[in-house]
Amino acid sequence: MEQVKTIFLLSLLTVLFVFIGFSFGGTSGMLIAFLIAGGMNFYAYYYSDKQVLKQYNATPIEDKRHPVYIITQKLVKKAGLPMPKVYLIPDHTPNAFATGRNHENAAVAVTMGLYEMLNEKELEGVIAHELSHVKHYDILVGTIAAVFAGAIAMIANMMQFSAMFGGNNRQGGNNPIVMILMAILLPLAASLIQMTVSRSREFMADEGAARMTGDASGLQSALSKLERYARNGNQIHNATEQTAHMFIINPFSGLKSSFGSLFRTHPTTEDRIARLEELKSEL
Repeated sequence: MEQVKTIFLLSLLTVLFVFIGFSFGGTSGMLIAFLIAGGMNFYAYYYSDKQVLKQYNATPIEDKRHPVYIITQKLVKKAGLPMPKVYLIPDHTPNAFATGRNHENAAVAVTMGLYEMLNEKELEGVIAHELSHVKHYDILVGTIAAVFAGAIAMIANMMQFSAMFGGNNRQGGNNPIVMILMAILLPLAASLIQMTVSRSREFMADEGAARMTGDASGLQSALSKLERYARNGNQIHNATEQTAHMFIINPFSGLKSSFGSLFRTHPTTEDRIARLEELKSEL
């Protein structure tokens, strides 16, 4: 069900993208928008992993005796995955993420704080969650969603600029007020779809981690600890909204207001723990 929801939401992003490009410049505008997005997709597909690892100063774990490396190695054998590159982020805020375009080019990164805070069972649950993202190509899906949302926002800004300064569509000229409204509402809709995609994939990765380890309690305990820490307002150095969806816990969750759940990149930790509880009897 979550896979169907993800495909549907990504399709909605595509439709929004086509619509906003056509509204701004007709057929020509649509084609130009696709060319721009294509370039962004190419860069994101091949280089986004290197960029985000560099952003967080992640260093590869070369010592195969390191506990994080040993746990990852044990889990990939269970999951039937190639061994990913394993990184340590020199930050004492506990968190983790996975990146890479496919199984053969994957990386798992954990912060020093995560390694220091969690016991072995909890650490295993977190790493299994990230490997589940890798196994189901969630990082690629998230990248596509982010690229489309960013492209929509960029074109919408151009629409707004054009409307304010009297620009006209060659196919008859749109009402400037309507164009400004579209420029505001369409990027908002794209962001909501992107966040919904991210939330659905988190549930799937939690379930995948529980099945990979054969025990949901380690991940449950880890999520509880990470959420309590995040709610104190602690966040990872260099964290950005653009990469927040990658982490197992949103690094900005402690700063979020209570303005509903629409703007969450992750499900609530309470919901995630509850779903894992439901899996226990099956496992």
